[in-house]
Amino acid sequence: MGRKRKGRDISGWLVVDKPAGITSTSVVNKVRWAMDAKKAGHAGTLDPDATGVLAVALGEATKTVPYITDALKCYEFTVRLGQATNTDDAEGEVIASSDMRPTDEAIKEALGQFVGDVMQVPPKFSAVKIDGQRAYKLARDGEDVEIAARPLWVESLVMLEREDEDHVVLEMTCGKGGYVRSIARDLGQALGCFGHVRELRRVWSGPFVAAEGLTLEKIDAMAKTGELDAYLQPLEVALRDLPEVKCTAEGAVRLRNGNPGMVVAYDVDYGEDAWASVDGKPVAVGVFKAGELHPNRVFVFPE
Repeated sequence: MGRKRKGRDISGWLVVDKPAGITSTSVVNKVRWAMDAKKAGHAGTLDPDATGVLAVALGEATKTVPYITDALKCYEFTVRLGQATNTDDAEGEVIASSDMRPTDEAIKEALGQFVGDVMQVPPKFSAVKIDGQRAYKLARDGEDVEIAARPLWVESLVMLEREDEDHVVLEMTCGKGGYVRSIARDLGQALGCFGHVRELRRVWSGPFVAAEGLTLEKIDAMAKTGELDAYLQPLEVALRDLPEVKCTAEGAVRLRNGNPGMVVAYDVDYGEDAWASVDGKPVAVGVFKAGELHPNRVFVFPE
């Protein structure tokens, strides 16, 4: 018999403005401890040196993580021109350099090739798995890592500022699986001057905004007091891009047991994903078919 996990049955989303120098997992552990929560996870890893939105899911909200992971995200980042590193960021060793510096016009023109449906090769120092092992582990062991290109949707990529000859600030909005470090690397190659990420901040992720996130200092100050509960956003925030359908109490019982339940739906197509609620509370996420929701995720809250 498994050991029962300690902590509160609390569900929702807490938005953290992650500082540099800490892993995403460490932030999740901090939030779980501070809120005395049984279960926690996050939607989208940030590199240790990156800052910005880290949305932490608690309790039943962990079942909605995929909907945030799949949502668009916005990054603001500074590219150091003239140098390539083995990690594609400032933490790595410089492996190539150039004295050539592109003009602002050349940079803006080059950005266009990275917008839309693109194929991107993740950095060698990344969590991508190769034959069951993480790429970064193989790279650290000195192995020649070859990673296949992956599709990525880039909604927009614009130049915000040219700080000086060596640095340009960019903003990218993209879909799931994008590596900002790869954009910096590939842009440097396209410009013929090399490049890597110096600073990176996730401005927003789906419905969550960095400016509204809590700092770790505030989380520490309110830890174990219950005050953090006031900052918790409901789990259904993650489902905002899905249509909502209503179910009766009887339909809710069937859905909670994992069975299709009758729902009242408007503007929902057959076979479309949707989420069901009863009396304003989320019940399940599933597929709408002929007046019923066929659940694939069911929410269970304590009585």
